[in-house]
Amino acid sequence: MGSISIALVDDHPLLLAGVVNLFEVNGDFTVVAKGATADDALQINKKLRPDVMVLDLFMPGNVFDVITEIVTKSGGTKVVAFTAMTASDYAVRALNAGASGYILKGSSAEELIQGVRAAHNGETYITPSFACKVVEALRIASLRRMSAGPIKLSIREEQIVRLLLRGFTNREIAVGLGIGEKTVKNYMTILMQKLHARNRLEVLIAAQKLEVGGQREPMSRH
Repeated sequence: MGSISIALVDDHPLLLAGVVNLFEVNGDFTVVAKGATADDALQINKKLRPDVMVLDLFMPGNVFDVITEIVTKSGGTKVVAFTAMTASDYAVRALNAGASGYILKGSSAEELIQGVRAAHNGETYITPSFACKVVEALRIASLRRMSAGPIKLSIREEQIVRLLLRGFTNREIAVGLGIGEKTVKNYMTILMQKLHARNRLEVLIAAQKLEVGGQREPMSRH
């Protein structure tokens, strides 16, 4: 298995240099680029499509919009927010924008590396000491959004939900729909946002409550 390509974006030069060194000395990662602004993050992603983008939330540019653009248009790049902000509303905003991780700058080097690995594997990672606070804030935000109106899925999202309900894996969904497996993972991220889910299991639970395409699909793979 090859190394995980990673890009690091932060407008604090000394901190950025330290994080770059942390990943460069770890043989599991290859640092392909670094930057200091939200626009840098966009340009790096367009040119290099790293596996994971680690970025600060507070630097020049609209970082939250950039997170969404990277996640929805990159075809697989995961975004991890690495920030000093301990307010749960910032974490909720970042995760709702599409981030796969929210790691506090007071975390250990091991936690940062673990969080990046988790994001690369399609998981959501939050600094453990901060996780309960964020999960509760996400739950409250989810209840508010659910009371605001019905959930609307695109045609492609409905197709993926149907196959999820039949028990298909990401690879099987990709083959069945004639799209790339990374594209399926990207749609899964979007579905988690729309269905207010934190992982694949919660997507399935939420999907079972939806009338996809106006009718239930049979729970069968055949």
